[in-house]
Amino acid sequence: MKTLLYMVLFFFGIFISAQRNFVQINGNTNINSFKCVNNSFKISNLATNLSNKQLPNLSLKVDDFDCHHKMMTSDFKKTLSAEEHPYLNIKFLNIDKNKDIYNTQIEVRMMDRTKIYNITLCLDKGKLTGKRNVKFSDFNIKPPKKMGGMIVVKDDLNLIFTLDAS
Repeated sequence: MKTLLYMVLFFFGIFISAQRNFVQINGNTNINSFKCVNNSFKISNLATNLSNKQLPNLSLKVDDFDCHHKMMTSDFKKTLSAEEHPYLNIKFLNIDKNKDIYNTQIEVRMMDRTKIYNITLCLDKGKLTGKRNVKFSDFNIKPPKKMGGMIVVKDDLNLIFTLDAS
């Protein structure tokens, strides 16, 4: 019984720690929505680095995104040309702190194209969270179509960050 309890606590601890940092991309089709998450990266000492004006750079492996549906994940990776362009990079260019609000500018580099966005991040319970609307077309990507055009992915995406700042 004691061993079972330790195993449950161990796996629960892995689940909680894996969820501390993630980047999520939400999108919609004409019939459904999707959510692709990458939580396979680590950022150490984010709070210290931010206070010292050392801004993080995220290099997210496209193959580490999971859309919670095998075919959707495969299509997502194909759309982002994971074999040719294995990383989606997010570079924090500047940051301005006002209490628990961080106004920042990020550079998103995907498929050899770069776009700069302004984003507001909020610090709450040791997590820095924020979101930004982006588009496939920002990166010259045509939203995919399936089943002869019966299923069409919409151009609009929602990029969500949650970073451990404790």
